[in-house]
Amino acid sequence: MITRLKRVACWLAAAGFATTVYSSDMSGSPNVLLIIADDLGVGDVGSYGSKWIRTPSIDQLATEGVRALDAHATAAVCTPSRYSILAGRYYHRYARSWKGEALIEADRPTIATVFRDHGYATGYFGKAHTGWGEPGPERKHRQDIDWNGELPRGVLEMGFDTYFGTPASHNEPPFVFVEDRHVVGLDPSDPLEVPDPAVERGPWGWGLSHGAAAAHAARPVDQIDQIVTEKAIAFIKDNAGKKPFFVHLAYVAPHVPIAPAEEFKGRTKLGWYGDYVEQMDWSVGEILRALEALALADNTLIIFTSDNGAIYHHEYLAKGQNSNLDWLGQKTDAWEGGVRVPFIVRWPGRVPAGKTVAPLLSLMDISKTAWAAAGIRAPAGAAPDALNVLDLLTGKTTEPIREELYMIGITGQALRSGDWVYIPTQGSAGVTTNPRMDWAVQFADLGLENSDYNADGTIKPDAPDAQLYNLRADPRQSRNVILEYPEKATELAAKFHEIKNSKATAAPQS
Repeated sequence: MITRLKRVACWLAAAGFATTVYSSDMSGSPNVLLIIADDLGVGDVGSYGSKWIRTPSIDQLATEGVRALDAHATAAVCTPSRYSILAGRYYHRYARSWKGEALIEADRPTIATVFRDHGYATGYFGKAHTGWGEPGPERKHRQDIDWNGELPRGVLEMGFDTYFGTPASHNEPPFVFVEDRHVVGLDPSDPLEVPDPAVERGPWGWGLSHGAAAAHAARPVDQIDQIVTEKAIAFIKDNAGKKPFFVHLAYVAPHVPIAPAEEFKGRTKLGWYGDYVEQMDWSVGEILRALEALALADNTLIIFTSDNGAIYHHEYLAKGQNSNLDWLGQKTDAWEGGVRVPFIVRWPGRVPAGKTVAPLLSLMDISKTAWAAAGIRAPAGAAPDALNVLDLLTGKTTEPIREELYMIGITGQALRSGDWVYIPTQGSAGVTTNPRMDWAVQFADLGLENSDYNADGTIKPDAPDAQLYNLRADPRQSRNVILEYPEKATELAAKFHEIKNSKATAAPQS
């Protein structure tokens, strides 16, 4: 032990840390680190079968922890998925159409508020994308607030002591960093202006931001994940030995624009997409090295995941990289490719090393599961749709805890129930079967099969109006069996509409 502590002290000194080494058993409360990638598919991770991209840091987590085989987001796009993670609640229960206001209601408990109420230091680093300010008819677009002063209700009001990151996806304005309540590097003589994206759409369709030259320069697009990692490590260092911490670290990779730094370009044969993922994995490695150096690794529960499935890109798909493996569809779809995500948990001594977890679980379950790991009982009204799946992760049970999950694509929804998936409409409920969204890779180019579609991507004239799949018999959703199981379809249709039409939530057993 003495030798190990000497090595740790040397690393700390070399890295610029104070040379005091804190004991990992200083408190019975584990630290909790939640790392969320943006649009990372299961097939982009080495431990899930990536052949083109190397992810040694993420794979280390899998080797030293458990890897879920049936983990799902509640939504196939960013914001509703993140709402469910933070609130432990289905996004469709949100009472209004979102126009960029702070999504989490002021009085709603979140994963962070509960941790903070139980003595944790709470920090959010990276992409937020959950809105700022209050709702109202005067709002014209998502970024329609004054960015030049103290910002209105946002990340801090979700239970975080501090925030540093980009306020939306890095392809959306404003293209700046925010720290707590202010834009980083903003010069009052050079104000930040965000015009209506309906007037100035920009290259990605979400608008532009003008002025604020210093603030824009402070957020180099190819350094976002590295910078927020540095901020997260500083927060961890500041709280080491003082308070347990909950860190929410939200990376922007590999969401577009694909922007690896120069030192990462060319690392893979896949092009910039692969390089970008490897850059993110390097950032994960920096976090792991810092935890080890601070002697916090053994008392830190780490969860690594992605907010939804990957979106396909023609250039790397042509090289054979299948970011969603053989799951049907991609980001935006209610098919499996849009909602099935990597999910890895490491907690030394509590979570078995090198194991897999087969039953269904959801990103929405993170809150109650992490609270349970910390010995915290969920307060009344907190995370009403979440379940505590800690016993699955620790190996105390191999039986399913979650049986059902309602999942949304951008044009429709799906219900998972046991091995069954019910979709009340035709198609993917996203871009894959929507020819109007020809900017995205369409069904005909995916090389996958579905009994409702011809190889050229056209839907068959006799295709049923709804879909039913059994994932145990047909994990690739290649065969719609709704006509063969009418009673099961009727049963799941009733459950689907019951969940869809319910705005209130009674807390399920956890």
